[in-house]
Amino acid sequence: MPRLSPDRLKTVFPVLDWGRSYDRAQFTGDMTAAVIVTIMLIPQSLAYALLAGLPAEVGLYASILPLVFYAIFGTSRALAVGPVAVVSLMTASALAPLGLDSLAEYTAAAAVLALLSGLVLLAMGILRLGVVANFLSHPVIAGFITASGILIASSQMKHILGVKAHGHTLPQILGSIWEQLPHTNWPTLIIGLIALAFLFWVRKGMAGVLKSRFGMSAQAASTTARVGPVFAVIGTTVAAWALDLPGAGVSVVGTVPTGLPPLGLPAIDFGMITVLIGPAILISIIGYVESVSVAQTLAAKRKQRIEPNQELIALGASNISSGLSGGYPVTGGFARSVVNFDAGAETPAAGAFTAVGLLLAALMLTPLLYFLPKATLAATIIVAVLSLVDLSILTRAWSYSKADFAAVLATIVLTLGIGVEVGVATGVLVSLALFVWKTSRPHVAEVGQVPGSQHFRNIHRHQVITEPTILTLRIDESLYFANARRMEDLIQARVHKGRDQLKHVILMCSAVNEVDLSALESLEAINQRLSDQGVKLHLSEVKGPVMDRLKGSHFLHDLTGQVFLSQYDAFVTLRQAEQEADTGKSAA
Repeated sequence: MPRLSPDRLKTVFPVLDWGRSYDRAQFTGDMTAAVIVTIMLIPQSLAYALLAGLPAEVGLYASILPLVFYAIFGTSRALAVGPVAVVSLMTASALAPLGLDSLAEYTAAAAVLALLSGLVLLAMGILRLGVVANFLSHPVIAGFITASGILIASSQMKHILGVKAHGHTLPQILGSIWEQLPHTNWPTLIIGLIALAFLFWVRKGMAGVLKSRFGMSAQAASTTARVGPVFAVIGTTVAAWALDLPGAGVSVVGTVPTGLPPLGLPAIDFGMITVLIGPAILISIIGYVESVSVAQTLAAKRKQRIEPNQELIALGASNISSGLSGGYPVTGGFARSVVNFDAGAETPAAGAFTAVGLLLAALMLTPLLYFLPKATLAATIIVAVLSLVDLSILTRAWSYSKADFAAVLATIVLTLGIGVEVGVATGVLVSLALFVWKTSRPHVAEVGQVPGSQHFRNIHRHQVITEPTILTLRIDESLYFANARRMEDLIQARVHKGRDQLKHVILMCSAVNEVDLSALESLEAINQRLSDQGVKLHLSEVKGPVMDRLKGSHFLHDLTGQVFLSQYDAFVTLRQAEQEADTGKSAA
C-alpha cells in the first residue's frame, strides 16, 4: 500500500499542519472562545433538537463529536459545526413521511439521516465536487432561507401559545394554530412573550447598554449579547421552578438524560434508506453551501483560506460521527461561528474544547434543565431565524433580473406552500432552466472599429467605422447545442440584409469559451451557406482551448476564410484586400 507523503497527510488531516505550531497564545484564545460558545450552544442545541422533533438531549449529542471531527479534518480556523435552524427544519420534513410513532425509532431515523448525509458529503469530497455549490444561485439560497425562516418561526408559535398544532407547510401550520387559538395557555403565553421581548432587546439593544453604561469594548459587548439567551434560560427556568408553572400547564423540557452520547450504528433498513436518501442529498448540499459561505467570510477577515473539497470531507466526517453518537445532520452555523471568531478562536482546537464543555454539560448540567420552559426555547429559535428572513430579495431581484425574481419567488412560494425539499429543488431547477433559456438566446452584436483605436464596439451603442463588404458579428456566449441553431438563424438573417455588397463575415469569438459538437456542425453549415452565396467566413480572437478543439476537426480545413489573432488585424487585412481588388478593377 503506497504511503502518503507528509504534504498529502497535511492536506487530508489539516490538524497535522496547524497542530505542529500550536502555542500558548493560541490555546488561550481557543479556550476563551470555547467557554463562550459552550454557554451559547447549550440552549441553542436543545432548541434546535426540539425544532427537528427530537428529544432535547439529541441536540447536545449532535454538538459533541462533530466538533471533534471537524477539528481534525476542517480547514477553517473559526467554523463551529452543529445543529442549525434550516437543517433542523429539513430534518423534521425528511422524517415526517416515515410515519414513525415511537420516539426511539424517530431518533434512530434522524441518526440514519445524519449517516447518509455524511456519506454523501464524503463521496462529494473524494470526487472533488465542491463546485456543486455553484449550481445553487445566491438568490435561490436567499429565497429558500427566507421561506425556511418564516416556516420555522411559524412552527414555534404553538410553543409560545402553549397549544398543540401540527403541519409542515405555512397554510397547515397557520390553520392548525388558528383552530387551537381558543385553547391558549396564558401562563405559557406570558413566559413566551417575556422571553421574546428580552431576546429581541438582547439582539438589538444590549450591546449598546453594555458599552455606554459599563464601558465594555464593542467586541466584548457584542460577544456578551450573543450569549444573551443563556440569561433567558436561567431566568425562566428559575421562575418555572419557583412558581410551579408546570402545574399551571406550562410545558417544560422535563427529564433530560444524563450521560455520554450513545455510540454505535442506529437501526437501519433498506426501506428507510430509499425514503431518506433524497432529503439527505438536499440537506448535504444546503448545509455545505451555508457552511462554506460562513467559513470563507470568516477566513477572508484574517487573510486565511479554506479548501472547499476538504470542507466536504470534514463535514462528511462530522455528520457520520453525529449519526454514530445519537445525533442528527449538522453543518457550520453562522451565529456560533461568528461568536467563535469574535471571542478569539485561533484554530479548530476551539471546537474540540467546546465539545469537551458540552460533554461536561451532558454529564452534569442536564438535571438543571428539567424546569426549562419550551416557550423559552421557542423564543430563542424565533429570534434567531427572523434575522434570516430577507423579503427585500424579492424587490432587488425584480428590479435587477426578472429571471432571478422568478427563481426566488418560486422557491419562496413552494417552500412555504408545499415543503422545503420541493421548494429548494424547484429553485435549483428553475435556475438551471433559466440559465439554459438565457444561454439558448445568445446576444450577437454587429461591431465596428472605434475611430483612432483598435477596439470594436456595438454599432448601435457607439460611433464606429464599418465597411459595407465586411460584416463583423461578436458572439457573446459559448456555443453549445441549446443555442447553435439560433446562432445560425441570427447570422443568416443579418447576412441577408447586406447581401448585395457583402464579401466577408467575421465571427468575433472573444467571449466564446466553448464550442460543442452541435455548435461545430452549425459553424460548418454557416460556412457552407456563405460559400454558396460567395461570402467568406472568418474567425477572430479565438481562445486557445476552443482553437485546440477546432484543430481536431475538419472545420479549419474547410473554412473559406482565415483565423485572425485579433479583430483589428482581421478588419484591416480584409478591408485592404478589398480596396486593392477595387483598385485592380479600376485599372483594368
